[in-house]
Amino acid sequence: MRAAVLHEIGQDKLEIFDDVEATGFGPGRVRIRVRATGLCHSDLSAMAGVLPQPAPFIPGHEGAGEVLEVGEGVTNVKAGDRVVVCWLPACGACPACKRGQTELCLAGFMNAGTPNFKRPGGDVFGFAGTGTFTEEVVVDAGCAVPIPDDVPFDIAALIGCGVTTGLGAALNTADVEAGSSVAVIGCGGVGISAIQGARLRGAAEIVAVDPVLSRREAALRFGATKAVSPDELPDAKQSVTAGEGFDYVFEVVGRSATARTAYENTRRGGTLVVVGAGAMDDFLQLNMFELFFDEKRILPSMYGGGDVLRSYERTIALWRAGRIDLEGLITHRVPLTDINEALDQMRTGVSLRTCIEI
Repeated sequence: MRAAVLHEIGQDKLEIFDDVEATGFGPGRVRIRVRATGLCHSDLSAMAGVLPQPAPFIPGHEGAGEVLEVGEGVTNVKAGDRVVVCWLPACGACPACKRGQTELCLAGFMNAGTPNFKRPGGDVFGFAGTGTFTEEVVVDAGCAVPIPDDVPFDIAALIGCGVTTGLGAALNTADVEAGSSVAVIGCGGVGISAIQGARLRGAAEIVAVDPVLSRREAALRFGATKAVSPDELPDAKQSVTAGEGFDYVFEVVGRSATARTAYENTRRGGTLVVVGAGAMDDFLQLNMFELFFDEKRILPSMYGGGDVLRSYERTIALWRAGRIDLEGLITHRVPLTDINEALDQMRTGVSLRTCIEI
């Protein structure tokens, strides 16, 4: 079958092969025919080595498709079902799951260290234990989440990561209050979803911050009340909050410099939500006095900070009701053979989300 493979960490191009085989099918496993997958910035981060991932590997973790076959003991899906690929399934038995913090379950991460593809030259890993830049993938049953028939594959793919992450950051992690002021730094697909979440919660002011003009213009269409470049953020802070700082600031880039900027633009007693996935050697510096004196809350948000399955259901309900716009997030569509074009679109910032149609 056809798949896009990264040979070595640090390479910036993927190579398309048609001799890839999805492996590991058996009890408790599901084989999925991938129909659509989104390109998430985490894929680029893994390719660059910012996020740990063994190589060679197939990127992609934001996918949707249909079940081809199920292994013994699988009861949650059957052949022919439409599914979202969940890269962070909950095992239901670990301490985090028992506490209700299923987004902190490590079962899915353990899959990342086991190859789930092979080529004539040897084993190939799937990013985050999945790897959706391919025609077929074999995953644990918990990674295959059934969706209603009226949800298109491209919309379902977005729900698999970016939309769930951004919406959840606003609705679950921050629990944005009506009438509050919000700033979102980084307005790709995840940042735009956070903006939509803040709008749903009734935020009075939502300032979108991004260096790319087209993304700032898009943010206004999705609910931002003001859109500025990073250099214009101090003026926005002054005009919107009289210099006090925002009630909520979402950092959706994954860099310490951006997180520091976000912290400085959060009001005393306000909330900084860290959504971007950064590198292990990139350290955020805060002094002990400001931590004590400013009493700002710093809340990391992993995969939207809530129960993933419930978040999927909520997102579908909001989309059906017309309360959120998911179709508008897809600014580009390319076939798998043009995957490197999609990578360039994300690196230059011209896309919110590129859908790879498989």
